[in-house]
Amino acid sequence: MTPLARDSAELLAIEALSWLVGDEELLPVFLGSTGAGAGDMRARAKDPEFLASVLDFLLMDDAWVQRFCDSADYGYDFPVRARAALPGGAEVNWT
Repeated sequence: MTPLARDSAELLAIEALSWLVGDEELLPVFLGSTGAGAGDMRARAKDPEFLASVLDFLLMDDAWVQRFCDSADYGYDFPVRARAALPGGAEVNWT
């Protein structure tokens, strides 16, 4: 898997955040699992660590990934490739 460029990964994560904000059912789940509030989302929308948490949340469910990717016309591998480019996204090699 080839990670996206960092700026492309951040852009995709911002798009995912916008998508989450527009989903009335999923947004409360995201807010509850991250402890973020509406003000946090605005204030941290360009923070790479917060954007990584957005993608971590999205990647918890294949159906969410598919819905987001379908809405934005991305391949289903794009969120995981974006996550790899953000802080804490390096692949773990268990030896």
